Amino acid sequence: MRVAAAFLVVVGLFASSFATAVAQRPGAFGGARDHPAINYTNGPTSDAVTALNKALASGAATLAFDEKKGGYLGAVLDALQIPVSSQMLAFAETSLQASQIRRDNPRAIYYNDVASVAWIRGSDLLEIATQDPSQGVVLYTLAQSPGPSPRLERNDKCLACHLSWDTLAVPGYVLQTVFPRTSDREYADGGFVDHRLPIDERWGGWFVTGRQVPSRHMGNQPTMQVKRRTGPAQKLLTVQGEIDTKGYLTPNSDVAALLVFDHQVHAANLMTRLNWEARAGTAERVDEAATELADYLLFVDEAPIPGKVEGSSGFAEAFMARGPRDAKGRSLRDLKLEGRLMQYPLSYMIYTPAFDALPRAAHTAVIGRLSAVLAGKDTRPKYAHLTPALRTAILGILADTRPGMMPPS
Repeated sequence: MRVAAAFLVVVGLFASSFATAVAQRPGAFGGARDHPAINYTNGPTSDAVTALNKALASGAATLAFDEKKGGYLGAVLDALQIPVSSQMLAFAETSLQASQIRRDNPRAIYYNDVASVAWIRGSDLLEIATQDPSQGVVLYTLAQSPGPSPRLERNDKCLACHLSWDTLAVPGYVLQTVFPRTSDREYADGGFVDHRLPIDERWGGWFVTGRQVPSRHMGNQPTMQVKRRTGPAQKLLTVQGEIDTKGYLTPNSDVAALLVFDHQVHAANLMTRLNWEARAGTAERVDEAATELADYLLFVDEAPIPGKVEGSSGFAEAFMARGPRDAKGRSLRDLKLEGRLMQYPLSYMIYTPAFDALPRAAHTAVIGRLSAVLAGKDTRPKYAHLTPALRTAILGILADTRPGMMPPS
């Protein structure tokens, strides 16, 4: 499979030889996906799509098909409470339907904290990925044909390709950037993305739109070029004029949505990895995974955002409006988008079901690490970005929005 800008991919179908190799690698889950304590393939799920399917089966929910606007797309977004303003457009060829993705026909991706939906104009499938609280990412598809009983089907076709070190050897998300090539003979290059990757290396194979966008990034330019472009990136308020936007729900591929997504996908994978280590690993591996997750949630080694960033879709406003907020009106969802992603650098992902579902030992280990840093007991240089004022603010927010999470100082 060629290196490409990915939507979300779920992983599995561990070859036994690979599972053995995983156990020897630090930073990744040390067992197999169908370890008796995990049972990923056949174990019960409680993700957002499982709940939707139950509602569809009982008649408590329905999905309307709109032939002119994405088929079931709008109905699925509404059912999963995913905002249209989160739309991002990826044009590098990937997913189950790579042959249908082009720069003039990009893949539209929408997401919230726990689920994502991908739509390709002209495709007969929607792709849906959800973060099951215990089992990690589960991938579904929905046939784009109107019928009386639509159902989202679990789909494992991509699993063999997408279980990798980059998902930490658990069912997870893969997010990539693709560097342009000058010919088919040139090897595809790029890399995996999270909030630690410098901005000027992100978003190859993606459209990037907004009122204020970093001057240098890899987005908006074709993935195949006769001569590589140099200099500042192309500035786009929307993609109108770049592509025919017929059928798309919005003409945006919002820079703020991209930045949040860059953070979120790896946080989700880290939580799954820690959950699985606590169920099937050793105390040593649990401690290592808990430390890695805590540091990531605290934005250790976050790549700086050069200048101020402002989207054009309303994503930032919708994201921040979801709260929760403390008595002073502050929230861990408050975006800064200048210098760093968040106003208060502790990830909003601590509010997700996946964080709450961490086994007791894993949850205790993460909270212990967070508490040591936020209380000022761990002052190593990697935590220097967390000034005393920021630590105090974060603890104040937690006291009101997650009372009892942090032990008394």
